[in-house]
Amino acid sequence: MRALIQRVSEARVTVEGAVLGEIGPGLLVLVCAMQGDSEAQADKLAAKIAKLRIFKDDADRMNLSVRDVSGAALVVSQFTLAAETKGNRPGFSTAAAPDEGKRLYEHFGARLQAEGVPVATGRFGADMKVALVNDGPVTIWLDTDS
Repeated sequence: MRALIQRVSEARVTVEGAVLGEIGPGLLVLVCAMQGDSEAQADKLAAKIAKLRIFKDDADRMNLSVRDVSGAALVVSQFTLAAETKGNRPGFSTAAAPDEGKRLYEHFGARLQAEGVPVATGRFGADMKVALVNDGPVTIWLDTDS
């Protein structure tokens, strides 16, 4: 699985003008299931994100996790993280099939919640509008195959 995480002061996702998920301080997690991924990759990614020390401590060093700061996560499906960009038009054939992608996206969100991180979500496959205030900015790319 792939994820792009952003440390945020706030974030929200809307569909057709309705807010589906909203958080204060925490992480915006854009996540994509790849072909061949399983629950094991989702579990590994959720555990990594829950423990990733990218929040500032009292000494102004990135030394605290989202759990340590009582933050939350807004988890948004993002199949375009699978983009192959050899040409000018990206291809997405390495992304998991939609049914499998949705299943793993939902599993990932549940696992992150089980790791002690409050989770809000978007809607898989919807045309979503995501608004965020990136804190830092801090943006980190994670891939369970790396």
